[in-house]
Order: sequence, then C-alpha cells, then structure tokens
Amino acid sequence: MKNKLWFLLVGIVWMTTSCQDLIDPAIENIQGREDMLERPRLAQGLLINAYLRIPTNGWSFSEMATDDAVSNEPSNGFLNMATGQWASNNNPVAQWTGAQSAIQYLNVMLEDVDSVDFAADPIVNEMFVDRLKGESYGLRALFMYYLLQAHGGMADGQLLGVPILAESQNVESEFNLPRNTFEECMAQLYADAERALDLLPMDLGNITDPYLIPSKYADQGAETGQYNRVFGDDAIQLVSGRIVRAVMAQAALLAASPAFNPNGDVQKWQAAADHAASILNTIGGVSGLAPNGVTWFTNTDELNSLGGGVNPAEILWRTSIGPSNNLETDNYPPTLFGNGLINPTQNFVDAFPMANGYPVNSPESGYDPQNPYAGRDPRLNHFVVVNGSTAGPNNSVITTAADGGTNDALNRVETSTRTGYYLRKLLRQDVNLNPNSTNQQVHVKPRIRYTEIFLIYAEAANEAYGPTGTGAAGYSAYDVIKAIRQRAGIGLENGDPYLESVKSDQAAMRQLIRNERRLELSFEGFRFWDLRRWDADLTETAEGIYIEEGEHEVTDVENRVYSDYMIYGPVPYSETLKFSELKQNTGW
Repeated sequence: MKNKLWFLLVGIVWMTTSCQDLIDPAIENIQGREDMLERPRLAQGLLINAYLRIPTNGWSFSEMATDDAVSNEPSNGFLNMATGQWASNNNPVAQWTGAQSAIQYLNVMLEDVDSVDFAADPIVNEMFVDRLKGESYGLRALFMYYLLQAHGGMADGQLLGVPILAESQNVESEFNLPRNTFEECMAQLYADAERALDLLPMDLGNITDPYLIPSKYADQGAETGQYNRVFGDDAIQLVSGRIVRAVMAQAALLAASPAFNPNGDVQKWQAAADHAASILNTIGGVSGLAPNGVTWFTNTDELNSLGGGVNPAEILWRTSIGPSNNLETDNYPPTLFGNGLINPTQNFVDAFPMANGYPVNSPESGYDPQNPYAGRDPRLNHFVVVNGSTAGPNNSVITTAADGGTNDALNRVETSTRTGYYLRKLLRQDVNLNPNSTNQQVHVKPRIRYTEIFLIYAEAANEAYGPTGTGAAGYSAYDVIKAIRQRAGIGLENGDPYLESVKSDQAAMRQLIRNERRLELSFEGFRFWDLRRWDADLTETAEGIYIEEGEHEVTDVENRVYSDYMIYGPVPYSETLKFSELKQNTGW
C-alpha cells in the first residue's frame, strides 16, 4: 500500500513539473552574463573574484626555498622545491592558472561594464563604470606582472612572456596560442596601467572640496556627495592610481633586472627609477620614509587602532585586518606552544651588519664569532629569535643551543629549530598560545609597503645614475640607503663609514642595496624572486649555528639544488601538453 501511495505522489509531481526541471537545476538558479547587465552586484562579483586571486592576499614564505630559511616540516613544498624536486609539473610558485582565471573575469567585466546600470543617477553611474574599468585595467596589469615574474623566460633563444589575453574566452575561442614576447607583455602591462590611471584618482577617499572633483564630472554638475559615493571612503583599499603606479614600478624593476634585461639597457633602469619616484615624490621623497617602518608588524598601538581602510604610514596597500594567531601558531618556538615552522638561516643572520655599519666579515666590524649577537644591527633582534632571546607575552627566554634544556633546543623534537634560530618578524609577541589562556591579536598583511618602493628606487637609480646621481627625482640611491640604515639604527654613533666608503663604487653600492633589500623585505616573499631576477647564485647551502657549552660552530643544514636555467620558472607541463603552440622555457 505504501509503495502504491509513493508511486502516485511521484506521478502527480511528474505531471505538474517538467522532466527537464526534475533533471536540471531551475533556470533561475543559473546566472549568465546577460543577468549581470540587470544585477550590478553580479558585475562587481567579477572584480571580487579577481581580487581574491591576488597572490599577496596571504603569506607564502618562499624564503624557505632560498638561503634565508629552511622548514622543519619534511613535507613542505618549498623544502622539496629547494632540494631538487622543482619541476614543470610540481611548481609551488606557479601563477599560470590563478592569474589567467583572474584575467578572464576582468575581461568579461571590461566587455560588459558599459551596459550595466549601477545607479539611477547618470553621473554616479558614469563614475561607477569608470572606477570599475580602472580597477579592472589595474588588476589586469598586476596579474600580468605576476605571470611574467613566475613564467617569463628564455625559450629557443628568445625572451618570452605569456599569451596576452585582452578579450574574454568562450567555447569558440582559439586556446592554442603562442607566448608573446616579454617586451610585448610589458607593453600590454603599461598600456593597461595607463588606462587605469586615466580613470582612477591617485587615492580613494572622501573629499570635501568640490574643486577636487575631476573636470569630466564637475563639468556635468557633480557634487562631492556623488563623488564620495563612488570614490570615497567605502572604496579605500580597492585599486587606486597610487597602487597602479606601484605595480608599474614593480614591473619596471623586473624588466630592468639582469635576467630580463641581458643587454643591460640603462633606459629600463631609468624607467624603474622614474616609476618609483612618481610615488615617493607624493610623500616628500626620502623625508617620507616612515620612522617606525622597521617594526610595522608589531607597532601594537598603531595596529590596534586601525580601521575604516586606514593605512599606517609604512603601508601603501594592504588586505583587510583582523584578529588571529595563525602566524604565531606556525612559528612560535615549542615552549611558547608554536610549531617553529620557519627557521632563519645562519646565512641570513650573517647578512645583518654590525651596528657600526660594517659587514660581519669586515676587519673593522669588531664582530666576535663566539659572541655573535653583540653589537649587531638592531633589526636582527626585531626579525630573528637567537639563542638567549626573550619572546612571547611573558618574555620567556628561548634557548636554542644543542645542550639547551627545553624543546626549543636545536633538533630536539620535530617542531624544534633546525638552524638554531626561530622567526620573530611578522609575529606579535603579545599573542598567547597557552591552551589555558589563548588570545588573538590584530595583524595586517601588506600587499605593498613604501619601503619596497624606496628600495626599487635605490636599486634602479644606482644602475641608471650611479650611487649619488639623482636623475629627475632630486635624491640618489645613496640618500635612500642612508635614510633606511639610519632608521634601522645603523651608524648613528660613527656616521656609517662603511656606507661612505661605497658611495663612489657602483658595484659595491649594488651589493649593499641588495643586502638592505634582503633584510628590510625579509619573509615577505621577495628573496626567492630577487635571486632569480638578479641571475644570482641559487645554490648557496643553507647554514645553521650549533651551540654547545657556549661554543658556536656554523654547520650545513640543507643543500640547495638548482640548475642555472632555474632563474626562470616553467610553463605548466599540463599546458604544454594541451597546447602545441606554447613553448617551454629552456631546461624545463
């Protein structure tokens, strides 16, 4: 009887519902491009999808694949990569799929945005269309930069980039496209950036002065309320003109670097310096260097008061802020209930000069290898937990010596350090991981810091004009590096004689600038890419410090296994299998 009733019910449903609806989702649940034209939130969702794919939304810590750090986790992708397992079908730093997906969303937006009604007010609607276009062009330039950084390289003797996708793809599109040259890709990046700059203000945020409204809107009678609705405080942290200029500086530095500029074209260095200066000049040049920029990650009062899209003086662009303790959980030493994941190397520690400015291997430095942390660059203590450091909310002493009595000791347990060092940079020391009293604290994730822009300028200006040449900006590489080192506490008592000794030597200044970049931008995802664009040695063995009975001995920890061709990353193997027109970079 129950079976008969069940079949009767099914029969009634079948008669009142089409067969198609029983098998497929109802048509109103499927959103297509045509729906976007009537539903502005769907259109904005295309941009959100692109924003979510920005690689710097989270930390990657590719430093663990360089001479700056190792991982204590045997299965870590960067550990495997650095020890010989990097391949075109095993690439933890690939950007191909994510960036191209973002560009597809952006292309759809650019093709359809003019047909979407974002506001009943025609002036406001025009502003929305312009802003969304500007964001799309700016983001498309950003993703091109990441594609070139990760996949640009030499193939058959030619420097190639990626296929340029300036239109959205559909089922009828030609997918088997060759890679454009690196220069063509850079031209596309610059063209997109210029389009963005034409549409976006330098900075987003509310205005009160109607004279600040761009003439194209003011001539139509736009008022500040209309402008603020689109370009005001609610839009802060979206792509602005300032951010686009920063992307241009990043990309220009990549294009000027030895791996991508094998002929040493000085004009490319000049372009990188000019792009960086166009941003730095808006904050007063060298005088705009944030005084507390070294400790941006642990300036607790500043971080705790952030809100409403506001940036600290050091940060040009950031992700959203929020309380967490993930970084501390991953990287605190074991006695602070952390996993000690990232272990800075002795190589990295040796890169910090003495407080008098001299490198540790200089006869004038006063460095004592048996008392190696005395008299050092103050940044060492900000960035690295060394043997005897205090750390955590209770200023606990961390003993990393091999004969230490806790699990913080060298190689004591699986979460112990492998190098004799733990990471301090990025971590807030007021986070408590004790299971009985765990807390969280506000963290900020920068996408771009002003210190990066200063260092781009210094590197490019040194190559273009020499250490003390100023170009059009009016300040030199020497001026920038002097300000950065003074901020760090270097040479304050003796006038930094080491810096003075290299200011007339371009090659020596180059090495100093690279070292300052290594320190200032450490553990923010730069070292891996910097070594490659510099065509530098990738195989320097990662070293540690073995301390027993007070004696210090430098030891080898992990070999670095890279071939010369690996200054360029691979095109994904799966893509070369699918598309015969895609050339693989040499060696892969």
